[in-house]
Amino acid sequence: MALIIQKYGGTSVATVDHIQRVAIKVALTKDKGNQVVVVVSAMNGQTDQLLNMATEITANPSEREQDALVATGEQACAALLAIALESIGYKAKSFIGLQLPLVTDNVHTRARILDLPTAVLQQTINEDIIPVVAGFQGVTEDGSITTLGRGGSDTTAVSIAAALKADRCEIYTDVDGVYTADPNICPRSRHLEIISYLEMLELAGLGAKVLHARAVELAQKYQVPLVVRSSTGSERQTWIVNEEDLMENAIIKGVTLEKNVSKISLIRVLDRPGIAYKILSPLADAAINVDMIIQNASIDGFADFTFTIPTTDLDKASKLINEVASEIGALEVLADNNIVKVSAVGIGIKTNPGIAAHMFKSLSSENINIEMISTSEYRISCVIEEKYGELAVRAIHKTFNLDNSK
Repeated sequence: MALIIQKYGGTSVATVDHIQRVAIKVALTKDKGNQVVVVVSAMNGQTDQLLNMATEITANPSEREQDALVATGEQACAALLAIALESIGYKAKSFIGLQLPLVTDNVHTRARILDLPTAVLQQTINEDIIPVVAGFQGVTEDGSITTLGRGGSDTTAVSIAAALKADRCEIYTDVDGVYTADPNICPRSRHLEIISYLEMLELAGLGAKVLHARAVELAQKYQVPLVVRSSTGSERQTWIVNEEDLMENAIIKGVTLEKNVSKISLIRVLDRPGIAYKILSPLADAAINVDMIIQNASIDGFADFTFTIPTTDLDKASKLINEVASEIGALEVLADNNIVKVSAVGIGIKTNPGIAAHMFKSLSSENINIEMISTSEYRISCVIEEKYGELAVRAIHKTFNLDNSK
């Protein structure tokens, strides 16, 4: 008997008919002698609908109330799936984050999990009842509802799998696994049957929408067997495994395009110790993630300081940075949201010299200017103009021979 955690995304539960089909899929897994815990997202489009209603009232609803509002989407879906399971003869019970409880920190809209007791879930499983958990949400120690960020239901599922020491965690979505690039951008992208945790973590963090980055991080940390499958019947799938479990590996495993990127530049900043800390510490206090950072060479004791952030945080970050700029005497602050980040990812980067040069050559051949560069052992990222994003992905994809020859 295996303990299997199944997560179904918004497109998999988009309508009542979809939910009923998911119930049959869950029931078939149970009929094979397995124990099952199900995690669901909100029905497709419901989260955006709820957020739009909030912004009709005010342009800046509080993040605490946003969390309380959008968490209801997953709650409704979990209850509907439990009802669907019961209607075909299976005992089921829905749970929201605070009923487990899935305890998080106090950072609304992007909370991190602190604790997940297993007593409630384990008792439910022992009673031969299928738990149906509302993903994406948790609760603070003082009782406020939080959410884990877009895609956070993946993280809920993996955290439950880790806590219960499940045999595997299955992520069901509208695609049949991981590809070398977004097929909507690269029609000749190849399906990957297997990929390492580290490569998947980089891809997820750089714009690939198949998995939530923190879900991959947790899966690697707790060695949760993780597989991405289609909810529409395709037999193809992608397993995420340890690097040492790969028999052989391509130098570059995938190419991503991240659109939620903006950059902020402080012009003519005093080049002295402590300035970088003074610039970035207000962003850290506001839980704004800073990614790429560049400071040019000092001229006459001054330098320009540029960094990237998620576009969703641009207004908040700009306000904070303008205050800092006044304090440190920067000449001006420039913000640009007409950029994207294109990245090549693969564990072969660390052992194969010249990969960056090949990537830069592919962009040069398309007359694409690189504004910022960031590298690690597993990825090379470039910030470019937004209008060249998809062209850049196709060029890099072809350069590293990732196109499907069929």
